[in-house]
Amino acid sequence: MRADAEIDDDATWYPAEAVVLAVEVISPESEIRDRERKPQLYAKAGIPYFWLVEGVDGKPVVHTYERNQSTGAYDLIGSFHDRLILTAPFDIDIDLTKFEQRPFA
Repeated sequence: MRADAEIDDDATWYPAEAVVLAVEVISPESEIRDRERKPQLYAKAGIPYFWLVEGVDGKPVVHTYERNQSTGAYDLIGSFHDRLILTAPFDIDIDLTKFEQRPFA
């Protein structure tokens, strides 16, 4: 969320202009929505960054995207398997090997 956004502590949703990064974790029952529809909606709303997290061979993979100002769609920045290191939208360094995919109930 943007640092200057004024959001009530009890809010259950955020206006798109307050969001810097949207993250979706793919689950079997929502895979098509997570991969196709939600990114379209987030990009249309003007959210600058989008991450898609999925399990591959029991390990997390993070696909990172940045909204292209010219096209209004997301461009792939990279796919991270072992370590997620980025400087935008903020500095982050996460060792993805420390996480295990949990089976869905």
